[in-house]
Amino acid sequence: MRAQDIRQFRQDGWCAVEGLFAKHEVAALAAEVSRFQQQGLVRNVRTEGDGETHSADKLNLQLVPLFDKSDLLRALPFDGRVVAAVSKLLGDPYLLHLDQMFLKPGRVGTGTSWHQDNAYFKIADPLKGTAMWVAVHDATIDNGTLRVIPGSHQQAYDHERDPDSDHHIRCQPPEEQAVSVEIEAGGVVFFCYGVAHSTGDNSTERDRAGLAFHFLHESCANDDLIQAGRDRRPWITGPQGQGGKLEYGVDVRDTFASQVVTTLDEAGS
Repeated sequence: MRAQDIRQFRQDGWCAVEGLFAKHEVAALAAEVSRFQQQGLVRNVRTEGDGETHSADKLNLQLVPLFDKSDLLRALPFDGRVVAAVSKLLGDPYLLHLDQMFLKPGRVGTGTSWHQDNAYFKIADPLKGTAMWVAVHDATIDNGTLRVIPGSHQQAYDHERDPDSDHHIRCQPPEEQAVSVEIEAGGVVFFCYGVAHSTGDNSTERDRAGLAFHFLHESCANDDLIQAGRDRRPWITGPQGQGGKLEYGVDVRDTFASQVVTTLDEAGS
């Protein structure tokens, strides 16, 4: 990660890093997304404007958590490239807060409304929590890539229940200031908990998926958000970090590369 990326994150609340993951690693991530679909693990959170009735022809597919469904994705947050990047953005020590997948099927995939993650999490300093959004497929304006509003972490917007989702909330930020972040598969976007962001509809013929890993600095881990005995939220760095051994029962550090090979073999790639 470049010094200018760190400066941008601290000033604007977000930055993009192209090519963090190689093509064969992206192929493994895509294989896991396909497996999740084939096994019926994803669910549609899009509703018919009432927050309750799930839409039959508009799809916003999600899966959360990921660590218990994929050895590959369980290992990904511990990969050295990820650890180094997040350490530079948040500082040490930090933990993995949550992980999830978003999938927008071609033509019928719909976006997620504007919101700030900190409207859910409410940490004192929104720059002490970050999402790492991984593009599993090339992310473009046409297929509904991530949109962010630079500097919006400096203001907390009012949120309300999103009637187009069964659990989301939404806000009304100055959308004219939004930046659409087009990024190739394998690239990632970091955005802090305070940045207003959304995704658009997928008007293309192909599916588009993204993986989101959220990380939280120790200074916010004592909030009510992270309580003693938290469920499967491993420390990535710091004296409590044991590579997931305490939370998962196995140390998954330095296993991402081997899991990529295993995943591709199992997928027949």
